[in-house]
Amino acid sequence: MGPRAAASPLYQEALRLRRAGCTVPEIARRVGVARSTAWRWIGHLPLERDEAEVRARRQAHSKVMTDALWAEHRAARDAARAEAVARAAAWVKRLRHRELVMVGAAMYWAEGTKAKPWRPHDCRVRFVNSDPMLIALFLRFLEEMGVRREALRYRVSIHESADAAAAVIWWAEVVGVSPGCFQPTSLKRHRPASVRRNTGEGYRGCLSVEVPQSRHLYWKIEGIMKGMADEDPSRGR
Repeated sequence: MGPRAAASPLYQEALRLRRAGCTVPEIARRVGVARSTAWRWIGHLPLERDEAEVRARRQAHSKVMTDALWAEHRAARDAARAEAVARAAAWVKRLRHRELVMVGAAMYWAEGTKAKPWRPHDCRVRFVNSDPMLIALFLRFLEEMGVRREALRYRVSIHESADAAAAVIWWAEVVGVSPGCFQPTSLKRHRPASVRRNTGEGYRGCLSVEVPQSRHLYWKIEGIMKGMADEDPSRGR
């Protein structure tokens, strides 16, 4: 390397970029010289790169290649899923009274609050869930059982790191009542060490729907479940 080239600002910049971990093509592009020139200038310097950076670049490249390889497959899968969901939804049409009552009772028995052996007479109907479809279906079940939507008690339970006020407004639109009808929000303590995936703009916590003075309704739900569990399948043959 001649003294004139060694004194060139481009040569010095190429050396700096190499020591920073840049490859020959990157240096040639950023300095504005041919790759052969860049290699002649910095070929004697070993490439030292941060392992974390190298790993991140490899992962990013692998993701790009994988996405390109599976893009068509994923598009076909998503289209098939949408068609299957639409076909099944059309098959349901409209739930009749008996169907809605049994579905609602089974859903509540799986997800709702139930009396415990140490509190056998604590028969309050309270349903907590984060899925708006289940909440909407439970409200339809309650209306079918003669419970007015305005008589219910609503409460949002959400982590303190989220936008609690926005969550209340969102759930109020889901259930069709004013946000002013909601009870004070229950805030969960945020633990930075825990790994949570229910974060971001789509996280709106859980909604608790409670039916005041619901002992008799609870008994009915319990009876419906007993009737379905004791059913003799042979009678319908």
